[in-house]
Amino acid sequence: MGGNRYIVVAVFVILLHLSLNTLAESEQLSSRECENLGFTGLALCSDCNTLSEYVKDKDLVSDCFKCCTPDSDDATTKITYSGAVLEVCMRKLVFYPEVVGFIEEEKDQFPLVKVQYVYNSPPKLIMLDDAGQQKETIRIDNWKREHILQFLREKLKPKAAE
Repeated sequence: MGGNRYIVVAVFVILLHLSLNTLAESEQLSSRECENLGFTGLALCSDCNTLSEYVKDKDLVSDCFKCCTPDSDDATTKITYSGAVLEVCMRKLVFYPEVVGFIEEEKDQFPLVKVQYVYNSPPKLIMLDDAGQQKETIRIDNWKREHILQFLREKLKPKAAE
């Protein structure tokens, strides 16, 4: 009979461990914690899947999933924006050659993106709705130029023909 007690305890410990791991993985972070991690604005979990293709840091990808909203099955809910502001501190630009390259060589492809220099601001994209109101903010400190381009191509609505 004593052997069965050990089996029950072992099964309980294993189930408790699995439950705690599941809770840790599904834990959502506050919007402030997400912003501090640089994930504010990565609204959809599919964005985290995309991130995982480029970044092999499991902790970073895990944090992304803790800050995202599950995608809807309805393709029309894929979020797009009417414009964006690339905000950065002019004095810190020297530390972000990929952002500088985008501004100098690629920005003209995106007439809906404005560059705004704000003292002490880390590089970030502020995504705007139809009324020009801020909807999401995405830190782009460590993004490569091609990632900035891909993100803007996917997230900005095509400019209406005039």
